[in-house]
Amino acid sequence: MSAIRNVAIAGASGDLGAPILNELIRSNLFNITVLTRTSSSAEFPDSVRVVRVDYSSIPDLTAALAGQDAVVSVLTTEAMELQLGLIEASIAAGVKRFIPSEFGSDCGNPKASKLPVYQPKIAVHKALQEQARAHPGFSYTLVRNGVFLDWAMKRNFIVDFASDTPAFFDGGDRPFSATTLATVGQAVVGVFRNPDETRNRVVFVHDMIITQRKILKVAQTVAPQRKWDPVTVKTTDLEAASQKNYDNGEFDMKSSMGFLMRAVFGEGYGGEFKNVDNELLGITGKTDNDLKALVQEALA
Repeated sequence: MSAIRNVAIAGASGDLGAPILNELIRSNLFNITVLTRTSSSAEFPDSVRVVRVDYSSIPDLTAALAGQDAVVSVLTTEAMELQLGLIEASIAAGVKRFIPSEFGSDCGNPKASKLPVYQPKIAVHKALQEQARAHPGFSYTLVRNGVFLDWAMKRNFIVDFASDTPAFFDGGDRPFSATTLATVGQAVVGVFRNPDETRNRVVFVHDMIITQRKILKVAQTVAPQRKWDPVTVKTTDLEAASQKNYDNGEFDMKSSMGFLMRAVFGEGYGGEFKNVDNELLGITGKTDNDLKALVQEALA
């Protein structure tokens, strides 16, 4: 496959989209086009080209993607279905590589793949596989990175630092893969630097394998004046609560959290990546000192 030089990114103003955009810029390897909604007021660096699009219009998207080698979608969970049109437009425009808004747990795991929260992503996977078979010039890469380490800690999702009795999911000793937002961006760059090795497959990355108990132990050294008394919460109960929310037609992030916790901490759900593509993608990982700095930042 020829080198990837022209890259378009959709969703570049979000919590993950902005770090991915920053790493694409920092690599100094690509000509970058940002796709943004016509109604958006988001601002972007002067070094990128900004194209306003109607995501519901295939002709509009096709015109915007003319000349692009690759597309990165970082569209939100609520906008998953828009990716199907983006994929169709990418093929029409001659795009060679598509990275969908995957970024997260291993939803290809047999248990995790049955969770309702992942069904929109799995539908996108199937569409990509079908299109890659039908159009040999088109290909895809799925990036799975586990928990967003820095983002989740700041929002008290991994360990609720704001509570005196934070939840330890299934006991707090389950190892799980975690990756900072910037490292996810570096992984995207790594995919584009290795187009043949990453063609039509999943790549796994993580900065570290960690447990809730270790994170809290670090927090206790950083803030010895704080006292936490964690309580065990079963992820089976969290999954049941999320299922009830879905049955009631509630599909927002809060309603989905039980499914997401189940995927990370549930036994047999693949929260700990056994094999990763760090070396291929140029990911060096994080040290215990890096973890301490991240915990300090989250506590601050």
